[in-house]
This record gives sequence, structure tokens and C-alpha cells, in this order.
Amino acid sequence: MIEALLPAGTVAVEAYADVPGEPPYPGEEDLVARAVDGRRREFVTARRCAREALAELGYAPAPIRPGPRREPIWPAGVVGSITHCAGYRAAAVAAGASLAGLGIDAEPHEPLPDGVAGAVTAAGEPEHLGGLWAAHPTVHWDRLLFSAKESVYKAWYPLTGRWLGFEDAELTIDPAGRFVARVLVDGVRTDGGPPLHALHGRWLVARGLVVTAVAVSAGSSLFARPDPG
Repeated sequence: MIEALLPAGTVAVEAYADVPGEPPYPGEEDLVARAVDGRRREFVTARRCAREALAELGYAPAPIRPGPRREPIWPAGVVGSITHCAGYRAAAVAAGASLAGLGIDAEPHEPLPDGVAGAVTAAGEPEHLGGLWAAHPTVHWDRLLFSAKESVYKAWYPLTGRWLGFEDAELTIDPAGRFVARVLVDGVRTDGGPPLHALHGRWLVARGLVVTAVAVSAGSSLFARPDPG
């Protein structure tokens, strides 16, 4: 499912169930040593998906450790992202020569809990969501916006090394399956690439889930829209 949102050259692996009793991969045991069972299972399955995706790029299996903000640390020359929610786990990776950044997210396709929408929307977004709801009432646009901002952050952080709050990006969502996040803070990158002013992504709703993805082209002054699947 997630691969439909990603550009050519990206490898995605997803799972809709866990393998009963699957242990953590060697070198990752401490990361879930105190986790509850559900958290442990989603971690193990999602990391397995990531290793399977890396294998398709030619990388041998290895532990995937977290960075300072719990982001996965990928092999040199690779960009990637991991997501998991109830009933779904996925990972996507690509060679850094083709993509500078990548972010994916999945959420249950249901309304956000009470009070959450106000904490994740930037100025102008409540009115935008209201218009989307009026025209397309079957989509939970608040959850979609939340997921899109999660994908935006996952693409943003490895390129900048800085936090990006929900209020720091203003989304415009196209009902046809795309979105644009206008960054409202300094977008200077640590890799010397062009500043990040806008991130383009794609979304879909299927199987009771909303999934989103952001891909950043390598060697470009603009964030590229992912190619059609």
C-alpha cells in the first residue's frame, strides 16, 4: 500500500500482522527490554520490514539503532523511514543518491481524540479542514493532517537536525491525494543543501488506514513531488 505513494527507486516493505513470539533482532534487545507486549511486537515487526527493505538495496542484516530523537539510524548512503500503528507496520528506504529525505506515516482512519486537533493545527488549517470536510465528509481530514505532519517531520529532521513542531508547518491538502507543507521556520539544512521551504507529499486512505509519504529529491533546490505510483 505505502509503495503507491513513493517514487521510483524507493523500496517499501509492509506487514499487517506480527509473527507470534518473534524475538528482537540481536543488538536491538535493549530497545524494547521494558516495553509492553504490544509495543515490543510492533517494534520487532517494523524493524524486520526495514531490514528486508535494506536487503533489496544490497545491505546485510544489522541492528537499526535509534538516534537522539529515536529516529532510525540508517547505513551511510541510505535514507529511510519507519511507521507502525494498530494492524500495520512499514518501512521504506532509498539510496541517498536518489533521495535526500524520506518520511512515511500510517494512522487508523478515524477522528483524532478530543482536543488533539487544536494542538496540531497551524493558523489557517482549521478553515482548510472545514472546507475539505464539507466537500468530502467520508475522509477524516484531521487524522490525515496529523499523519502528513508526522511524515513531514520524519523527512525534515535528518536534514536539519532540528525539531519541527506541528505549528511550524502549514498544510494544504489536495483531495486528489497530494499535500504541500509550507515550513514556517528557518529551513537551513546541515548537509549544505538548499533550505527547506516546502515539502510535497502524497496520501491515501485504504484498509481502514490513512497513510502519507514525503520524498525529498537529491540535488534539487525544490522538494519534489513523489512520482505517480
